[in-house]
Amino acid sequence: MNLALWIAAGVLAAVALTGGITKTFVPKEKLAAAHGGGWTADASVGFVKTLGVLELLAAVGLILPAVLDIAPVLVPVTAICWVLLMVGAMITHLRLGEGTFVALNLVYLALAAFVAWGRLGPEPFTG
Repeated sequence: MNLALWIAAGVLAAVALTGGITKTFVPKEKLAAAHGGGWTADASVGFVKTLGVLELLAAVGLILPAVLDIAPVLVPVTAICWVLLMVGAMITHLRLGEGTFVALNLVYLALAAFVAWGRLGPEPFTG
């Protein structure tokens, strides 16, 4: 179970890192033209960059607290925050009729819920 939770957190961290770098450093116009980035056309640059920074923080929060053994409770807290972020992403993609992205966000939401449940319940970092 511990290994499965680490793998799920690692996958989510990789997704968050990729999305965070993209949203933080790629110009909004280029994001809007990309497949799945249409939602950025109606969002402000500040909002897109803020989401990017939040995703970068999520990538850090899913891994480093446990690895460094500094406030490892932040791992499930970050996973819960990721669930909320994915709910927002799903709503946004539903409004745009992008069912594939809704399904992908649902997978990420399920992984994050698994990490939160596992680290708050059967496999916490502290004994």
